[in-house]
Amino acid sequence: MNYSFEYIDIILLAMIAGFIFLRLRGILGKRTGFEGKLREEFKEELTKTVLKNNIKKNQVFDEDAKNDFIKGAMIAYETIITDFSDNDNKLTESKPLLSKKMYDHFNESLRDRSKRGHYAEITFIGVNSATIREHKEIDQILKVTVDFVSEVITCIKDKDKKIVSGDPKKIKKIYDTWVFSRDTRSTNPNWQLIDTLN
Repeated sequence: MNYSFEYIDIILLAMIAGFIFLRLRGILGKRTGFEGKLREEFKEELTKTVLKNNIKKNQVFDEDAKNDFIKGAMIAYETIITDFSDNDNKLTESKPLLSKKMYDHFNESLRDRSKRGHYAEITFIGVNSATIREHKEIDQILKVTVDFVSEVITCIKDKDKKIVSGDPKKIKKIYDTWVFSRDTRSTNPNWQLIDTLN
């Protein structure tokens, strides 16, 4: 008789453990993974700071959230500028950071540059400032517009390494306005560049 009570206890414990496991899985979800590779520095910055501060509808985009977003946006900006301006005329590091529209646009420019036999050389000095101009949510799509001021040394050379444009010894100040977006319905938490305004 004692043995039967022990079996009942074991069965009850197993049922409780199973119930707890299913509840935890329902609450915490399960890892689905991410397809595509990002620079480790950018991926870490996004997952640890920027992306946990999603801009919710009617939620104040406070100073902490702004600062965290700007950190990730500056890394994305440098990654995209450097990738577009290097001498292989290919987008590699920045592909996950670009919407299809922007990826196609940049790729077309790179193909044209390659056809002319031109190659870029760039030294990215740094971002002087990055300021959020606007943030909004429309139909669960988050959009943040950022004004960047940066400094680079850049020039375009032909196949004979003659300078076509730019100056390899001169620092140039660049003013850009970029729009980043994220679909809150997507399982992919990454922000992407969807437009450049100048």
